[in-house]
Amino acid sequence: MCNDRFFIRHMIAVLAILAETQKRIGRGLHVRRLITATAVSVLLVSGCDKSAEDNGPAAFASRYQGLESATTLITGATVLTGTGERLDNADVLLVDGRIAGVGSGLSAEGANVVDATGKWVTPGIIDVHSHLGVYASPGTQSHSDGNEATAPVTAQVWAEHSVWPNDPGFTTALAGGVTAMQILPGSANLVGGRGVTLKNVPGRNVMEMKFPDAPYGLKMACGENPKRVYGSRGQEPATRMGNVAGYRSAWIDAAEYRDKIRAAEEGQGERPKRDLRLETLMGVLEGEIIVHNHCYRADEMSVMLDIAREFGYKVGTFHHAVEAYKIADLLAEADTCSAMWADWWGFKMEAFDGIRENAAIVDKAGACAVIHSDSEIGIQRLNQETAKVMGAAARVGMDIPPESAIRWITANAAKSLGIADQTGTLEVDKMGDVVIWDGNPFSVYTKAERVYIDGALAFERGNDAVNPVTDFTLGTAAAAGGAR
Repeated sequence: MCNDRFFIRHMIAVLAILAETQKRIGRGLHVRRLITATAVSVLLVSGCDKSAEDNGPAAFASRYQGLESATTLITGATVLTGTGERLDNADVLLVDGRIAGVGSGLSAEGANVVDATGKWVTPGIIDVHSHLGVYASPGTQSHSDGNEATAPVTAQVWAEHSVWPNDPGFTTALAGGVTAMQILPGSANLVGGRGVTLKNVPGRNVMEMKFPDAPYGLKMACGENPKRVYGSRGQEPATRMGNVAGYRSAWIDAAEYRDKIRAAEEGQGERPKRDLRLETLMGVLEGEIIVHNHCYRADEMSVMLDIAREFGYKVGTFHHAVEAYKIADLLAEADTCSAMWADWWGFKMEAFDGIRENAAIVDKAGACAVIHSDSEIGIQRLNQETAKVMGAAARVGMDIPPESAIRWITANAAKSLGIADQTGTLEVDKMGDVVIWDGNPFSVYTKAERVYIDGALAFERGNDAVNPVTDFTLGTAAAAGGAR
């Protein structure tokens, strides 16, 4: 598949040159034939001919195809829509993989009716920070594929090219209600590479799991990790000021690369050789790739916002963000999300000032609060991680009702990943990503009972005929109990 924007710019420039040529040498039939032949040649050389598309999807494009679904009517549940609403004794209708209705007294001829009386229904859980597949289980050195710690800036690498679809963690996450997730590189580097958003379905390869039309993310990291990794080798960066110099140098290179490409598209100079590292960074400057920035301290997050201002891009989400509560107003102003743990703190100096009320304070300030896992264990119970924050907030007089808290792991997470127009809330025409819980999802005793992805039953507790088993765990899952 061709790059439509580049193609259009390129064709405009070519046609302008041809028009000028025609003006100079005449308007005879042979000239019109020459112009037509030249235009066709440009089409073919640019790789935008129809025959190229007939060969199938572009390299690394999503090849996701939803599981087979049936019309399903979930009735009588307490429904948290993800929009801030709570509906009691309500129904949710799934048709053709999409949400067809949310309300009371719904009906559909021939639907599979699921009585959810006494149960709760929410949108599918979304984890914006996972390393499943790149730090796969079992945790051996051979599965350590998340950090390309060979240079401070490795924007050329893509996490998806390390994802092992047979990681058993995908199945256990599904049992916790997770229907989508972003897989990120690690945080050893200033710029670690591209992240990828996946649907939590079995796939023979990562392309079959890729969330359709989800934008790429760019993993960046500030603070202790990059300066420790490279400073210990006697190279830059070895300090926080070295970190900042490294980001700025990378963005200067990316801006120069972008400007040369734009000039070439306008007929001024040659197009530079394709550079995978600069291509990804340019994608951020063009607004096509979302920045996901590992950063703990409030002062460093503020600096990163200034770097973004200097080079004209936006920080989409700060990850970990243990001091986000100190700059909640700045985050709201920048429309930057914070993806936070519930209670991880103190394991290194930059995590020392973490508090359990962090996400609640960010939320109350009108900023985008997200609870993430960064853990193959935590991803299995993001609902309980959210409940920890609710409890801590309540103890200091901040009441966070379930209909608000659920947004931290659904709607706000979808916003962070640039997929809020497709999923994250129970609204008509959005993807049928739904979880039925056997009680209040913020109770420690509650479990996900059924999980639907694009309207298809992807997980049902205790139903081995439905629940996926990876090739790696085939023959061993039953002995170990599987995902329960």
